[in-house]
Amino acid sequence: MTMRRNILSLLAAGLLTACTAFNVVTHEVNDDPVKIVSGTYDLDPLHWSLIFDVDHFGYSRYVTRFDKMDATLVAIADAPEKSSVKVVVKAASVNTRNPDLDKQLTGTDMFDAARFPDITFQSTSIKRTGAKTGEMTGTLTMRGKSHPVTLNVTFNGGAPDPLTGLDTLGFSATGKFDRSLWGMSAWWPAVGNEVRVSIEAEFVRPKNAAQ
Repeated sequence: MTMRRNILSLLAAGLLTACTAFNVVTHEVNDDPVKIVSGTYDLDPLHWSLIFDVDHFGYSRYVTRFDKMDATLVAIADAPEKSSVKVVVKAASVNTRNPDLDKQLTGTDMFDAARFPDITFQSTSIKRTGAKTGEMTGTLTMRGKSHPVTLNVTFNGGAPDPLTGLDTLGFSATGKFDRSLWGMSAWWPAVGNEVRVSIEAEFVRPKNAAQ
């Protein structure tokens, strides 16, 4: 009897693996934002990136990233321009791969992470510029100062995730702003004031969440 149960378990596991592989291979996403599943989505903690770059002595654009971010997306399928997003980035999570530089960036010259631990972005408007592109304007708050920033957003697609079955939406976004507006003009002109931002993000609608 035990051997029979073991054989049945192995067969079930094999079938599950085969089904999962099939789902992955045949997976397709819908890139029409009007056809997505409406609802509140959370940032997938394993599938996102937030990088930014600044001019470095005129030699290159120095690239770095943040390691801790949370975000919530309220998606409205029949009126994408009425959707909204709120993002919270932990200032102390800046990662240049240089511990000494990280300490400088989180210090009082720049993010002042001890006094202002959160960098936030709250969208205020979305303007569609194409079938799956748009301009998202929102309020960016750093170091206790708030100013508008506009991001160019591309909707990459949405579908149930082939591994989890959860409704998932994917986006790419780029933007730029002048860091001096937030009181972070230290090290200029060696370090440029224009900051360019690039974001990749997947959002997941929790199981049994209301639409």
